Amino acid sequence: MSPSFSVIVPVLGEEDLVNRVVDHIRTVGYGRRVEILVADGHPQRTTLAALDRPGVLAVPAPRGRARQMNAAARKASGDVLVFLHADSTLPAGAFEAMEAVLSDPARVGGAFDLAIRSTRFSLRLIAWAATLRSRLTRTPYGDQAVFLTRTAFQALGGYADLPVLEDVDLMRRLRRAGMRIGFAKGRAVTSPRRWESEGVWRRTFINWAIIILYILGVPPERLAPLHRTRPHTEESS
Repeated sequence: MSPSFSVIVPVLGEEDLVNRVVDHIRTVGYGRRVEILVADGHPQRTTLAALDRPGVLAVPAPRGRARQMNAAARKASGDVLVFLHADSTLPAGAFEAMEAVLSDPARVGGAFDLAIRSTRFSLRLIAWAATLRSRLTRTPYGDQAVFLTRTAFQALGGYADLPVLEDVDLMRRLRRAGMRIGFAKGRAVTSPRRWESEGVWRRTFINWAIIILYILGVPPERLAPLHRTRPHTEESS
């Protein structure tokens, strides 16, 4: 029997995107049991107020991507939890591809390769490098549509309550627990808005610096100021 899926979308100030995200998930998952949960971390729940698609589970949550995803995961009923950023999209056949990864009983989840919605060579290069890094280190980032069985996610205790790098932390704990992931066929496509608003190479070097400092032992709480966007590029963490 095919597994059921719960797609969890953490949002903050995504009033213009939220309905399109829901429509996209339903199009990709047509014919499958796909539950959609939108976790809003804004104190005024502005994104949930803009949500007008029926059948979506609205989840008010404390601000912070990890907290929002955990809050939605606690309400999810699917066998598999899919964590999708609001500005990212799944590839055609995504649910079949995830099911194929999970057909190996040794795997508890996975992610997709990364693409950035841009024709700029620099961003295509960055997406290629991110995909290579994630495959070599087995540490996909959140914008690669990470998915895990609900059983594995609960066994790991969900995302740690971190202001940044909650995705990296989860994958490190997963490996330490002896769990394995795979990479599904296709690419999760994310928006270039952050690179374009802050400068492609500036944002890229900051991202690299955050990861290097984290590996060297700098706590995520001290790295959070580096991760924060400029005021006009508000995100869910």
